[in-house]
Parts: sequence; structure tokens; C-alpha cells
Amino acid sequence: MCANMFGVLKSLFGKPFDGGKRMDHGAQQHQPHHHPMEQQQQSYHQQHPAMMRLYEVQKEVQSLGSAVCTFSGLQHDRDYKRIERELTRLLLEVDKVDTEGKPELQGARKRAAQEVEGLLRYLEENATHPSRIAIEDLSNEARQLVDDRVVAPQRSGGVAEINDELVEALQEIILRLTQVKTEGRVPLRKARYRALTRMCAVQDVVEGRTQQQTLSLPLSGETHEAVNLINQVMVKVSVARSQLVALLMGLSGRDSCAHLSRILTEMQVELDALDVSGDAAIRNYRKQVVEEINGLLKHLDLEGEGEDTRRYDLGQNNSIREIEAVRAHVFHLREGVLRHCMMGDLSFRPKAELQSLLTHLDQVDTAKNPCIREARRRAVVEVQAIITFLDLREALARRQPGTEHPAHRAVWLVLGSLSDLQAQALGFDGKRVEKSYMMLEELLTKQLLALDAVDPQGDETTKMARKQAVKFAQNILNYLDMKTDGWEY
Repeated sequence: MCANMFGVLKSLFGKPFDGGKRMDHGAQQHQPHHHPMEQQQQSYHQQHPAMMRLYEVQKEVQSLGSAVCTFSGLQHDRDYKRIERELTRLLLEVDKVDTEGKPELQGARKRAAQEVEGLLRYLEENATHPSRIAIEDLSNEARQLVDDRVVAPQRSGGVAEINDELVEALQEIILRLTQVKTEGRVPLRKARYRALTRMCAVQDVVEGRTQQQTLSLPLSGETHEAVNLINQVMVKVSVARSQLVALLMGLSGRDSCAHLSRILTEMQVELDALDVSGDAAIRNYRKQVVEEINGLLKHLDLEGEGEDTRRYDLGQNNSIREIEAVRAHVFHLREGVLRHCMMGDLSFRPKAELQSLLTHLDQVDTAKNPCIREARRRAVVEVQAIITFLDLREALARRQPGTEHPAHRAVWLVLGSLSDLQAQALGFDGKRVEKSYMMLEELLTKQLLALDAVDPQGDETTKMARKQAVKFAQNILNYLDMKTDGWEY
């Protein structure tokens, strides 16, 4: 989108302002020859004060365009208001340009105004986009959860409620956040990435705390004189943990990452100065506390995460590239399978190759990034869909209908229809609004109703077969839903 926008900038401003001055040699050779009078008139318009003023506006618009294309906040944010104010000022500047009624100057002014208005619309669209609102709602939900369980109790002098239930609640919000669609827009990708990095960091801090609670710590102060000092540091670490969680979730008030980093570093210095060389248990105790401090410090570089780095651009991530390479391979295998099935040829069974791709995906490093995990999960579903399709085709080919229970035969008939429908689902490459999608979804639903109408008549084999067939149909529906939900990493 941003690249397209700058392309529009060039097309809108290039003609009236460049006037051939910045064309390459080849482009100049292909320009039509103008009458000397026309060339003189064109040169006059380029030097006209109105055109020169519009050219100055163009440079400011291009500078602001970059900020618009990367802004990932909301309408009430300070940067949003600043950018909006600057663009509105430029729009007024354009309106004030005196074109003296000349068509060429009027056209240039109109194009300049359209570009500024386009940037204003793009800025507003991203700040008010339903996905951006969804990201903010989930962030607020996580913020409220952390405030209730961790931050507020600590501030009131109580004990933070850090347990597995909190970890699971955070994980559920993170999973919902990964499902938010970005439509490939940089502002939405940045906003989702920033929210995810903070929530994952909080989850990591909380998980670290729940694991530490299982240890038989702190040690008794009677063991060694240094233990009392380490115990005191542990209390400070517990407070710092809550401060870090508050910082990451925007609940910190006047605290800052730099201030908390200094406090944690001072704790490390204090621990390093202790003489515990004569007792292995105390050395180990100090080591664990130091490791916990280091675990908190590693999250303190998230203050500018997603703003000063391009790590939100997962298209450049090596793990995503691995996953995309596997998906490309899967696409070719899927096309081959569908092509052979259309010809009634069941000899093409690349199951071993598909299983090896599953193994490859299992080894992809997600770096605890939930978006990479989701991308990998989707690739796994794609591979498994082809494997189950091949398995069902093979089972249908091996079937011996003469010995079946009548009710079991009815299930097999539905499975035969489901196999054909899954072939359509595997090959579907459209959107949910298309008629073909709605027809396919309706046919799959009808097969579920047909299975519901099957009476097993007490036959256990039929009961099991019907249950598996229902699951198979639901998996096809889920696969079709996944293919068309518009999710992007």
C-alpha cells in the first residue's frame, strides 16, 4: 500500500514538477517533439511562482507520506494529531495557491490537493480500521487482566496473583490477537506486532514467576549471613517484576524502562559483591536470583519495539521464508494429487514426501513468536488436509460393500461425497463472498445432516464410522474457513 502511495505521488507530481528534468536518457529519447512555442509555454509554467510553491508542498507531502504509511496508533494519539495537523496545513497551503485561471496550474493544484486528501484518508482508515480497534480491545483486555492480578495488588501492598490460570488467560488473548487480520497493511501489522511482543513478554515474566514458585526458595536466613541479603534482593526482584509487567502493559505511570534497568543492574552488583564461595547451595541460590534478574532485563528493550525496527515485517523472517518454501512445495504436490484424481489415477501418493514436510515444519524455529507459530500451524493443516484426502481415497478404493451393515453403507456413501467435496475444497482459491464458496459450504453442511440422519441400529462399527465421518466433514469446513479468512502474518 505504501509503495503504491508513493507511486501515486510520483505520478501526480512528476508531470507538472519534473518537466523532463529528471528523466533518464532513454525516456528522453522517446518523448514526442514539441513545437518551440509549446516548449516555451511549458518552461514558463514550470517557473511560475504557483508551480514552484506546489513543488515545495510536494516535498513536504512526500516527507509526511512516510510517517502516514508507518503510523500504527489511534486517533487520540499525539502523533496522529500532529500528522493530521500538518496535512491539514498543507491542504490549506495548496488551496491558497493562485493559479490565475490557467488550466495547467489548476490541474497541478487539484492533483496536489487530491494527494494530501488521500494521505488524510489513509491515516484515518488505519487508525479506525476494525482490525486496529480489535487489537486495541484485546490489548485493553490483557491490560485489565494484568492490572487486576499483578499490578494493583502489588501497589496496595498485597501479593500479586501470579499462577497458571493467569498464564492461560494471557495465552488465550494472545491466540485471539494472532487471528486479527492485517490485510497486509504496514500500520496494522506494526500495531499487532507491538501488542504481541508486549503480551508475550508479560507471559514470559509470569511463567518465569510460576516456575520459580515451585522451588524451595528462599533459603533460611540461619544458613549463612549472605542468605538474608539474597532474600532481601529477591523481595526487590518481586517488586521489579510487577513494575516490568506494568511498563510492558502501559500501566507504569511515571516509571520508565531506563529507571527499572538501573535498579535491576544495581541488584546484580549487590549480589556479585557477596562472598558465597564456601557454600554450593548458597552459590546456586544466588545464581538463580541473578538469572531471574537477567530474565527481566532482556524484556526492557521493548519500549521502541515495532517503531525503530522492522521486525514486524515477518515477510523478511527466515522462519517465515522456510514455511513459505514448504507451502510452495505443498501447492505443487496438491495440484499433482488433484490432477491424478481427476483422471482416476490413484498411483500418485506422495505421502512420504508430505510426512517429511510435516517433520520439516515441526523443526522450524518460531522464536516464541505467536504469528510465526500460527503461520506454521496453517501450513501443517494444509499438509494434513492432503494426507487425509489421500487416505480416504485409498479407503474408498479398498472398500468391499457386500459385507457391510446397511447403516454402515449409508456412511460410506456420505464419505464418497465428502471425498469429492474435499477435492473441491483443496482446489478452491476464491473468497467467501463467491457463489462457489457458498455452494460448497452448503453441500458440506448437507452431508453433516445426512450423517445425522443415519441410524446405526446398535452397530458399533457404524457408530464409530459415523463419528469419524462427522469429524472429517467438520475438518473440511474448518480447512475451507482457514483458506478464506484473509489472515496474514
